[in-house]
Amino acid sequence: MSDKKASNAMWGGRFASGPAAIMEAINASIGFDKKLYAQDIRGSIAHSEMLAETRIIERQDQEKIAHGLNTILAEIEAGDFEFSTRLEDIHMNIEARLAELIGPAAGRLHTARSRNDQVALDFRLWVKDELHRVAEALKGLIAAFLTRAEHHAATVMPGFTHMQTAQPVTFGHHCMAYIEMFSRDLSRMRDAIERMDESPLGAAALAGTGFPIDRQMTAKALGFREPTRNSLDSVSDRDFALEFLSIAAICATHLSRLAEEIVIWSTPQFGFVRLSDSFSTGSSIMPQKKNPDAAELVRAKTGRVNGHLIGLLTVMKGLPLTYSKDMQEDKEAVFDAAETLDLMLAAMTGMVGDMEINEAAMKKAAGSGYSTATDLADWLVRTLGLPFREAHHVTGRAVALAESRKLGLEKLSLKDLQSVHPGITDDVFSVLSVQNSVKSRTSFGGTAPAEVRKQIRYWKKRLGKA
Repeated sequence: MSDKKASNAMWGGRFASGPAAIMEAINASIGFDKKLYAQDIRGSIAHSEMLAETRIIERQDQEKIAHGLNTILAEIEAGDFEFSTRLEDIHMNIEARLAELIGPAAGRLHTARSRNDQVALDFRLWVKDELHRVAEALKGLIAAFLTRAEHHAATVMPGFTHMQTAQPVTFGHHCMAYIEMFSRDLSRMRDAIERMDESPLGAAALAGTGFPIDRQMTAKALGFREPTRNSLDSVSDRDFALEFLSIAAICATHLSRLAEEIVIWSTPQFGFVRLSDSFSTGSSIMPQKKNPDAAELVRAKTGRVNGHLIGLLTVMKGLPLTYSKDMQEDKEAVFDAAETLDLMLAAMTGMVGDMEINEAAMKKAAGSGYSTATDLADWLVRTLGLPFREAHHVTGRAVALAESRKLGLEKLSLKDLQSVHPGITDDVFSVLSVQNSVKSRTSFGGTAPAEVRKQIRYWKKRLGKA
């Protein structure tokens, strides 16, 4: 068998020939970068406008180019455009079609431009657009939590540390904790948009161009604050993609923590919430089951988003300046992470919006595990003037006594409590109920219903301005 035949046999029937077919398969990116078509056309129209304005190309050629690009845009959006792997990527697919539509004038579009700055522009525009979309989705989730918090500002539930009952809190306060988390994600998105708000168009292949282009003009036309300031960095920078993936991973982690709580809360052992049929599934063998599959899948998909971040960091870590073909691996990671995050946010917003809250189960659990023990210790400090460490010790003895009698702290008699410290009076019972416990936590950002309502008003106002 000849070397050529051996090579073909080794690759199997998937490829019609040896290296040429393999190279086409590994080199082509049109299968995923066609997602950039709108940004590519937008960038090309802006570039052509600038070329005409600076008299680098004739205005009549620019008009043909703009008309042809808008025709292509309509074809793609109507599903009438034929993408070709032979043409490698979205840029060459559009350019080839443009030549078919308008002839030689199409060849003038690429003047003073390279695919290097073109893809850097397209991808940056796409990520910027996606961040705006995700920010709106996050605002929807925050709004759903605000509605829940408002309805349950005074609904008591156990607060946990180490998954053990710690102190009573309110469900409204718990909801507001997630608003804080997701508002930080929102803030990171806005910060990232500010950092990436520079146009790389005009950096050309890596060294800029000798044509008298106007980069300020194209930056403004494309909605950027200004053009990038170094042509080498412009074509090799993928920080904006890494930052998007980092933000997505942190946001997905927040969603996963929430999903984990929903999974726990929806168990019969907790029974704090009941998910609607829209976000649950049944069992093929156990008819009684109602599984929180949507929450579980949100939890699982976090690993997928995290993996994309590590993957792109690994791609970029060893690349010298400037552009290398390795960077073609940036888009699939970002596209999939974005699609995954969009789905996670939509699912979680739906779950938060329509799950039923079992207030009775929450209230019952809030009093378990001697959750008002800290209130007793605080009362001993505040009323009897004990040092906190001594109050902590006295309270520990009271808990041990209650535990031995299989009673809650509030069920111990005054005589029982005085047996652990003679200075305790009837007034102590005012702090031992879960309702009074949460009402007493009036420090800024505390769980007292009045304080929770203050924070709800703050976030409603802030969200209204966002």
